[in-house]
Amino acid sequence: MARSRSQAQTRTPFIEHLRQQFHQHKNHIFVSCALVLLALPRLIMSFISGCMQSSRNPWLYLFGYLISFIPSMITFIVFILPSKKYKDELTTMIQRTIQRFRNILYQAKEQQKRNEEAQDMPELTRDFLDPAEFYQQVKTICGINFFCGVPDSLLKDFCAYVTKNVSPNYHIITANEGSAVGLACGSYMATGQPSLVYLQNSGLGNIVNPIMSLATPGVYSLPMLLLIGWRGEPGKPDEPQHRVQGPATPDILSEQILFIKTSSIIFFLLAALGIPFQSLPNCHDGAGQALETAKRYMETTKGPYALLVKHQTFLTYALPKMNIDVEAGLSLTREEALECVVNHFQHQDVVVGTTGMLSRELFELRMKRGDGHERDFLTVGGMGHASAIALGIAIQKPDRTVYCLDGDGAVLMHMGILANIAAVAPSNFKHIVFNNGAHDSVGGQPTVASNHDRFSFSHIAQGCGYKHVMIATNQIEINEAMEKIRAINNDGPILLELRIKTGHRKNLGRPTRSTNENRKDFMHFLQFN
Repeated sequence: MARSRSQAQTRTPFIEHLRQQFHQHKNHIFVSCALVLLALPRLIMSFISGCMQSSRNPWLYLFGYLISFIPSMITFIVFILPSKKYKDELTTMIQRTIQRFRNILYQAKEQQKRNEEAQDMPELTRDFLDPAEFYQQVKTICGINFFCGVPDSLLKDFCAYVTKNVSPNYHIITANEGSAVGLACGSYMATGQPSLVYLQNSGLGNIVNPIMSLATPGVYSLPMLLLIGWRGEPGKPDEPQHRVQGPATPDILSEQILFIKTSSIIFFLLAALGIPFQSLPNCHDGAGQALETAKRYMETTKGPYALLVKHQTFLTYALPKMNIDVEAGLSLTREEALECVVNHFQHQDVVVGTTGMLSRELFELRMKRGDGHERDFLTVGGMGHASAIALGIAIQKPDRTVYCLDGDGAVLMHMGILANIAAVAPSNFKHIVFNNGAHDSVGGQPTVASNHDRFSFSHIAQGCGYKHVMIATNQIEINEAMEKIRAINNDGPILLELRIKTGHRKNLGRPTRSTNENRKDFMHFLQFN
């Protein structure tokens, strides 16, 4: 005791102050050190990955990554460390991080086990997945009986099989991907069984909120199997709208259980959503092993698991042609209806085309007529947002007539914008919806708008507050409606619903001008014409 007092007396005031501060904040200091240690593997892995992928000076990468940590560390030291109220939150965060790391180790074991079982499969022995067999594997291995999502061209064969063979009560084509995740959450809580949610990787943005705030193990722990069409896969040619999101898909998705193998070394990269994933093998046995892994993960962690589907994974499965065209007495294709509409445009009119076939048909029609393309903005990505783009233009250019050429699937995806359009009530806004009752660009799966007896875009728009709504089903009605639209001045917005046949030309081309060229020409047209 005397020795302790003697030591205390010999300490300088500064050292004594440091000792007191350490004892007062030792828990926070522990948390701070733990965070630094947790960040260190990411720094090292990122540094190694950067060196592997570039011939630049590797020390520049190290310097850059070190610099990137400075703002967060300053914020932590100045604002968080002195505050006791963050202690529990930081401790919880570390516990969650440790749990996620355990999940990564579990997934690594499963991956290694699967690789040892499957061995290396020569390319020549690979086959395409039969949609019917894969469907049975999903049901048998994972116990999945409920399917929902938004169709994708890479998944069209599997989606076609499900559409034909699963009861409408157990297969729902949703308006957007987030709604599908919500359906899967509700189904799991009611049955205790996971669901399969299918989507294109361009729809990942729509699932971020429901995954992070509902399904993730850190919140409600609601497992589901995500089947994701991988458009824009690195090394594969694809459309402009997929070239950025395609390579970024693994980073957006997951923990990242992206295994970068160099000889026997496996690097783990941590990423945003915390969903482990793997590519779906294009063979029966490989698909079964992938589903076994997904099942074990969902049972163990009660969280979502994803399978990425590459180009030409499934055998062709044709969706039976729908009879709604004949039953509803529809005679016009989308391309024929589009030509009728464009015939009524004037030189100063502004046109925003929706995602999919319609914009491709508009581009070819302009070439055929020799009109030029500067008047048209082609919304090749961002499905469902063409009307919002058109609204923004209509507000800023009140002296110009703005036409939004929309599709039924696109309107359904983000239909809330109809209420905004009606509330703003731009008198120059003309909304033309081409309703063929199908996702024509990705396989022709039906939308809820195909039931014309029960569903009407014109009635919905009228309920939202559109000033005028119309319906047309043939060339005469389209011409009459377009003449009425031209005659109505300063009393918008207006919506015209065109009920048309499904299908498109097999030799339909794609825009030959780049997206940036389209944007520059369009902005020039808005500014100077």
